[in-house]
Amino acid sequence: MQTPAARPDLPRNLLTLLVAGGLIVGCYLVLAPFLLSLLWAAAIVVATWPLMIALQDRLGGRRALAVAIITVCLLLLLVAPLTVAVVTIVGNIDELTMLTARIAHYASLPPPAWLNELPASAQLVEAWQRAASLTPAELQEKFTPYATRMAGWLLSEAGSITVVVVQFLLTVAMSAVLFMGGETAARGVRRFAHRLGGERGDNAVVLAAQAVRAVALGVVVTAVVQSSLAGIGMAMAGIPFAGLLTAVTLLLCIAQIGVFPVLLPAVIWLFWSGDTGWGIFLAVWSVIVGTLDNFLRPWLIRRGADLPLVLILAGVIGGLLAFGIIGLFVGPVLLAVSYRLLQAWIDATPAP
Repeated sequence: MQTPAARPDLPRNLLTLLVAGGLIVGCYLVLAPFLLSLLWAAAIVVATWPLMIALQDRLGGRRALAVAIITVCLLLLLVAPLTVAVVTIVGNIDELTMLTARIAHYASLPPPAWLNELPASAQLVEAWQRAASLTPAELQEKFTPYATRMAGWLLSEAGSITVVVVQFLLTVAMSAVLFMGGETAARGVRRFAHRLGGERGDNAVVLAAQAVRAVALGVVVTAVVQSSLAGIGMAMAGIPFAGLLTAVTLLLCIAQIGVFPVLLPAVIWLFWSGDTGWGIFLAVWSVIVGTLDNFLRPWLIRRGADLPLVLILAGVIGGLLAFGIIGLFVGPVLLAVSYRLLQAWIDATPAP
């Protein structure tokens, strides 16, 4: 005589799911203020892990000393630029107001001849002539409200910089903790992935680390090199606010826009000011720096991971638009892992 099959205990299973879901939601609410810093710390540690291991070997295997040096370098790289940015913003507020007087002076002059060669030149010349018909005092009166508004915006941004500094300090602290126990953390993540998806889950974790390293090498390093060279060229040519323009160039390079939106206006300004020699120098320098990423970025990405270049760049741009600056790493990781999982799933079936 067969015993009847045990009926599933539906209330027990439902309560188990509710308790597990409540624990997950509670843990998320507790850890939510730290998630962004944790993601940044994980990306930094994964990207710079080979550097830390090399430094540890040079120091005779002393992990604590190597982590201390890396932590100090991170503090200098993350906190020092923010401090300089705040000082620059506060120190240049008066300069922004003085800039309106210079703009008013240039606008009171007759329109230059090269303005007729631009698209929609008739409208541009007419607008210039309307501005030239005003007195310098009237022009400055028109420009001053915009400068005051911009100065107020800069001050408000500088006022909220404390939150960013705290986030950066938290990121550095978490990076130090992950550096000290990197092998244990990596082993735990890989075991969890293997428990979820077997060998494919473990391979997905390894691929995610390779994608983060590829972005750090190919995108971030290329952006730093391009913006640094652009800043050097602008400083040599005597462009005003070269440091601020270099920071803008870095953001544009990370967003895969490039250096030309900053360097081309600088070249035009030099020619307009009569510095033809420096204008030619900066134009040639702009072409060299602007095309550098076509060679440097693919080479660095190939060193970080054997992934299609289009996949990495699409992940960088799409992740930046979807998740903000942390999307630089999240986007390529999502696309790379999905690409490899889909590829493994397709290869598991024999070709027809």
